[in-house]
Amino acid sequence: MASLFLTVLLKMLTLKNLSVMVLGILAGLLVGALPGFQANMGLALLLPLTYALEPDTALIMLVSLFAAAIYGGSITAILFHTPGTTASAATAIEGFELTKQGKAATALRIATWCSAIGGLVGAFLLLFISPPLSLISLKFGPPEYFLIAVFGLITIASIASGPLLVKGLIAGAAGLLLGTVGMDLDSGYPRFTFGFFPLHSGIPFVPAVIGLFALSQVLLMVEEGSTRIVSEVAIEEKWKFFPTLAELREVKNAILRALGIGLVIGILPGAGADVAAWVSYHEAKRISKHPEKFGHGALDGIAAAEVAKNTECGGAMIPLLTLGIPGSTSAAILLGALIMHGLVPGRELFTKYGEITYTVILGFIFANFWMAVIGMAVSRYIAKLTSLNTGILAPLIITLTVVGSYALGNSMYDVWVMVIFGLLGYLMRKHGFHPAAMALGLILGPMAEKGFRQSLILSQGSLAAYYFTRPISVILIILIVATLVAPFLMSRRTSKVNPSAEDS
Repeated sequence: MASLFLTVLLKMLTLKNLSVMVLGILAGLLVGALPGFQANMGLALLLPLTYALEPDTALIMLVSLFAAAIYGGSITAILFHTPGTTASAATAIEGFELTKQGKAATALRIATWCSAIGGLVGAFLLLFISPPLSLISLKFGPPEYFLIAVFGLITIASIASGPLLVKGLIAGAAGLLLGTVGMDLDSGYPRFTFGFFPLHSGIPFVPAVIGLFALSQVLLMVEEGSTRIVSEVAIEEKWKFFPTLAELREVKNAILRALGIGLVIGILPGAGADVAAWVSYHEAKRISKHPEKFGHGALDGIAAAEVAKNTECGGAMIPLLTLGIPGSTSAAILLGALIMHGLVPGRELFTKYGEITYTVILGFIFANFWMAVIGMAVSRYIAKLTSLNTGILAPLIITLTVVGSYALGNSMYDVWVMVIFGLLGYLMRKHGFHPAAMALGLILGPMAEKGFRQSLILSQGSLAAYYFTRPISVILIILIVATLVAPFLMSRRTSKVNPSAEDS
């Protein structure tokens, strides 16, 4: 074992492998930061270029891009409220608030190193406990996917709590309704398409999110007539490369919870980093001692979302390497890369081709660390863009949103979807409806519908018995009920301890 580790380490540290790792990180940061350019798009574009490379070198480049792209979207999410990837939408809520307060450096610092922590833990788990953990994904069926989606939808209540709760629920319901557009799962009959053929495949999620978050924010900036994103009264703190001890103490609990959430959701095929980020964000707010800070620049909200979505990367690769089951779209492209280079997922990948596999996993570990170092170096200068005049920034962001939307399918249809949802997001923000609630409904609605309808078929009329005879389903039901009931119990307990709170 020691000799294998030494061989793998020396192979990883060759100039060729280190060079492609850095190249993959830089490409991933660029892909992640550009609105609409998802990690899977970057992998798909890079895949043909790796054909002539050796298997370990090619896969190191791809996994480096994968890790960096998932993180890269947070840079623009924090600085401009423009999530480069859909997984960064949760980060945009808290990160942009800190940017407006002149604390972009703090937000970027926490996001960067928490992304690295999540990525490193996911990579080490991939290295040491892949086979036993991958078996969990085999026990998940339609009931579990439905309940996971329901658990994710509960986060709507945490996004728009307090007096805006009703509006948040309305926005979430609207997102669920929009998620039903397209071909019916069972009959194949088009729903709510009004004879417009492109809608048969449903509303494209990425352009919708770009519009809801990025274009709507630009429209608000232009309307308010602000000269810059950062208020002139906000004083930017001194740039620090590493988080302070005080910051780490503030986010440590959120990090620990997010690691578990990201890992579990990562090994579930089809869930993805965006689901991991939203669920983790919700849990951070629900358990936080200061939930009132959320929505106003809570560091633990940023930490929870970043750790979970980057841990998901390692989690998604566990069933990929051991069972050949991709846990996400990006993992599916990596599966194609394995097959292209003559590698078949399974036991042989860790025995016959163990030297290649462990070299790639070690490269994934290295990539997550250097991603943070390079990310901090790059984001320091990108952050200076927030001091530019809005007249310069607004056209730049609009250009990126249009190019990003068009690049998804080389179609103006995606651009028009982005524009329509941008106008919708602008009107929602003006009237107190949170766009994130609609985005959640859009992504989780189809997942919930598919899981529930398949459960109906498999249960053969005994839906309750079917759910309550599956241990994982029972655990998820208990978690959902506890999450819904906990706020009421805490409220009653608070009122008993401090009766004057109700009068105030």
